[in-house]
Amino acid sequence: MSQIFKVLLYSDGSRQSFSAAVYTAALLKKIPNMYLSIVEVQERDESHAVSDVNWRDYWFINSASEWKRIVIDDADQVVKKHSEKILHETEKIFLENEKNINYQIIYSNPSISETVEALVSYAALRSFRLIIMGTRGLTSMQGLILGCLAHNLLNKSSIPVLLVKKLPQEFIDSFCLK
Repeated sequence: MSQIFKVLLYSDGSRQSFSAAVYTAALLKKIPNMYLSIVEVQERDESHAVSDVNWRDYWFINSASEWKRIVIDDADQVVKKHSEKILHETEKIFLENEKNINYQIIYSNPSISETVEALVSYAALRSFRLIIMGTRGLTSMQGLILGCLAHNLLNKSSIPVLLVKKLPQEFIDSFCLK
């Protein structure tokens, strides 16, 4: 029996985390023994540390999703159709692999350092072998001085971290054709 490859996908509903989800879906197609935990971090609630919920309840089709609002709802017809095709293909792959996917909510204080610590602790405790996260990159002066969540996670994690920026058009085209 092949060893399970445990992957943590950090999701915050942003356009960047959707790019990371699309890339992760492509990996799910290529790695048959991949087990995926989609993880969201919410502000600490004293009654919770971690919640296990159904991933479909939190997926990007949620009407409150920032990504859906920016990319699909506010787009012209060409971009809207293309984005919906990407979303459909990603959901299809996730549904085909549903038995190997779960969704976790981790509760933490909202600071970058505490969020990073919560993610690193969770990933280490559950023996993940890869963390995937979307990133804009350091674009602002504040980002250069203080850093951002993705780069702090990259620096603090002993587990490999894959940062996904905006997906190149060639990747998206080949992803949608398969």
